[in-house]
Amino acid sequence: MVRSHRQCRNNLLACVIDSLMKAIYLDCIGGIAGDMMLAALIEAGVPEPALLETLHALNLGGWEWHSERVEVEAVSARRVQIRLTEAQPHRHLSDVLEVLHSAPLPDRVRQRAQAVFHKLAEAEAAVHGTTPDRVHFHEVGAVDAVLDIVGACWGLDYLGVERVFCSPLPMGRGFARAAHGHLPVPAPAVVELLHGVPTYGIPIEGETVTPTGAALAVVLSEAFGPQPPMRWEAVGYGVGAAVRPLPNLLRVFLGEVYGVQDAAGNWHSIVQIETNLDDATPQLLGYVMERALELGALDTFFTPVHMKKNRPGVLITLLAPPDRADALMNLLLTETPTLGVRYTLLNRRCLQREVQTVQTPYGAVRIKVAREGEQILHLAPEYDDCAHIARTHGLPLQQVMQLAWQKWVQSANGE
Repeated sequence: MVRSHRQCRNNLLACVIDSLMKAIYLDCIGGIAGDMMLAALIEAGVPEPALLETLHALNLGGWEWHSERVEVEAVSARRVQIRLTEAQPHRHLSDVLEVLHSAPLPDRVRQRAQAVFHKLAEAEAAVHGTTPDRVHFHEVGAVDAVLDIVGACWGLDYLGVERVFCSPLPMGRGFARAAHGHLPVPAPAVVELLHGVPTYGIPIEGETVTPTGAALAVVLSEAFGPQPPMRWEAVGYGVGAAVRPLPNLLRVFLGEVYGVQDAAGNWHSIVQIETNLDDATPQLLGYVMERALELGALDTFFTPVHMKKNRPGVLITLLAPPDRADALMNLLLTETPTLGVRYTLLNRRCLQREVQTVQTPYGAVRIKVAREGEQILHLAPEYDDCAHIARTHGLPLQQVMQLAWQKWVQSANGE
């Protein structure tokens, strides 16, 4: 939806995020399991009758569905339990994929569910020293896991979720009974699934993250960490079967995401704000640039433009994190003669950046280092440091910058 400036002027940031992607954030307060995710999605807006119709279409047979609202530490949550009414076979990956292939599922639901089961098979194979196609799934191939995974994927599709984010995962301890006997907690398959995922220990005896829950989180989530900037539309709580000293809850936030940061704090979505001026003084423009940087703009620049009535003018462009867009648009509206501003959400790809310090005979110089993984792509001595040394010691600026660069190379090579 497009709004005019008049409609937006009291809530500019809301206008920036109006047409952005639907997302869900998995807040794993007490962990995550397939049934907890199903329950939380129902509370967030997935219609239970339509969900059950989809699950019955899998033609697995021999199961019953129990769903109820319960109170957990004064929080209203949903508990879903799937109970088997007849024996189920141990399934291989090919058996599960055939179930998914034969069911009348939307393509995206089928693809997501297949990806989750492939990930589970890879983890189980790594634990048992075999190949994914030869794994006996046992618990994760049982009918309740198939229903949990398909149900969760169908629920996300029904809600129109395009992006999934997840909190760090709380890990219990102790032992859990499984088809293979007593397994340490977290289970070996969970450990295999969570390589590279942020986790933390909590003082709970028991399994807080199940293999099914771990696979859903890893396959569906594009990032783990704090909640990205979102405008919530619904919140749902799902509770597991275990009764614990700490709330056994999974909370999901459903809404529109308007900017995402990585672990280093770099924004992958930024707002570009612009306005054209033909009646602003150079002093005013300089002041606006300074204030924009103080208010959190990532960059600001002026472009000469030729405007109507043959007037030379300037295009002001501000690049900003989404959470600073409102303040920066207000800056342009109050500190310049403009009658309106334009804004666009942009995606960007960022190199990993860090600042290192080297010692030269004339003083310390900071070096900005840009990486792509382990590969260093760019080095840049900090201008302010080099300029200060050049002025103080009467040296050419280029000589100081070259010296700082050489010192960094020597340090990196262990010289």
